[in-house]
Amino acid sequence: MLTYTDLTKGTTFIFNGEPYEVIETQFVRMQQRKPVVQAKIRNLITGKVVPKTLHQSDAFQEAEIEKKDAVFVYEHRGAFVFYEPDDKNKRFELSEETLGEQAKFLKPNITITRLVFKDMVINIALPIKIDYKVKEAPPNFKGDTATGGNKLVTLENEMEITVPMFINEGDTIRINTQTGAYSERVEKK
Repeated sequence: MLTYTDLTKGTTFIFNGEPYEVIETQFVRMQQRKPVVQAKIRNLITGKVVPKTLHQSDAFQEAEIEKKDAVFVYEHRGAFVFYEPDDKNKRFELSEETLGEQAKFLKPNITITRLVFKDMVINIALPIKIDYKVKEAPPNFKGDTATGGNKLVTLENEMEITVPMFINEGDTIRINTQTGAYSERVEKK
């Protein structure tokens, strides 16, 4: 059993029969009152984030989340289709609401980690960095650094991102999926 002090960022636990993940916590002690932990927790099935005050008397069961590989195939009308790497016939779908912000980083044939709770796929975890090919990039002009030397480019999955001026159409760049920011150039055209 987990106590209220064990629930740190990233911990998964069961609350009202569903798995939750702790997003952030803050230890609060008010005058002449018992200390509490104010936390933001995310439901791993619905993706909904809720605030929760945890008291000394609270105890939670740790959620056993199994992590297995999967491959993204395609998206059709808000449903994202994946398959198991060892058997392409074993497919499963997740909705855009379930995936949330992660959906924009998906591209065909990328290997991700699926999160399984009680034999049900509840969500996915992306690799921290993913490589993308630059589909469209505006040309560079000498002395065009008044805006800090950055420009907006379109990637192969139609996502737009701000990159340094030296990135050109056809280059392969690496994106951090946690921040959504440019990380480095992998391959020059």
